[in-house]
Amino acid sequence: MNRREFGLTALSLALAGPALSQTAAPTLQVTKTPTCGCCGAWVNEMIAAGFKASVEDVDYDTLQVLKQKHGIAPELAGCHTTSVGGYFVEGHVPAADIGRLLSEKPVARGLTAPGMPMGSPGMGPQGDPYDVLLVLMDGSTQVFATHG
Repeated sequence: MNRREFGLTALSLALAGPALSQTAAPTLQVTKTPTCGCCGAWVNEMIAAGFKASVEDVDYDTLQVLKQKHGIAPELAGCHTTSVGGYFVEGHVPAADIGRLLSEKPVARGLTAPGMPMGSPGMGPQGDPYDVLLVLMDGSTQVFATHG
């Protein structure tokens, strides 16, 4: 397994928008496979938004076990799984949504952008509209945000 640490730079602090306050820099614990380029692009966008990131590259089976541990149903899965503030963040969820989750602290398991929606962070600038879902404690979901 390979672990890389990323921190805030002066540029990323300057770019940190409403997603994060300048006083808090939560660390995203990102678990992904080593061959996934879009996951790396997502991490870069999260750092630019003001998050810190710790990235662990694991094999596909290990990643699936982590998803099961978090109770992420296959239809809610993305290509990488992140832990932050006691929540999971599954897939290409925008930084503003993660910031809102951490600010509002809903009683929930986490957020997911199921699949790999084009136009989401790390997946290119254009795509179809997509929803970010809040996964409640019982595994049901509700729309947390709509993008595109």
